[in-house]
Amino acid sequence: VQLQASGGGLVQAGGSLRLSCTASGGIASLNNMGWHRQAPGKQREMVATITKSGVTEYADTVKGRVTISRHSAESTVTVTLQMYSLKPEDSAVYYCDADTLGLVGDSWVAQKYWGQGTQVTVSS
Repeated sequence: VQLQASGGGLVQAGGSLRLSCTASGGIASLNNMGWHRQAPGKQREMVATITKSGVTEYADTVKGRVTISRHSAESTVTVTLQMYSLKPEDSAVYYCDADTLGLVGDSWVAQKYWGQGTQVTVSS
């Protein structure tokens, strides 16, 4: 599975940004997809996730300000993170991720894939 992220950039506090992540290759095995973020000196944290059936989960720090959605096409799956009312503390490198579950021989194997990070900077 290859993940290609786009979006991000510099925005003023209170502004909006949209991040997109397109998965290709092996998408039949995709399960949950989502976004994590990592600020300097901090651990990577979950921002939002979405299951194959569209069930969403949000970190408390972003709940009400972020919407995650998922769209499947013939050979790709795209996850979009729409962020509103951004705060300086939302500044971080944002990473999309995807969980897969596939049959390898007689065994089910779970794997996690990460896209390249995209910088989000919110100025005060």
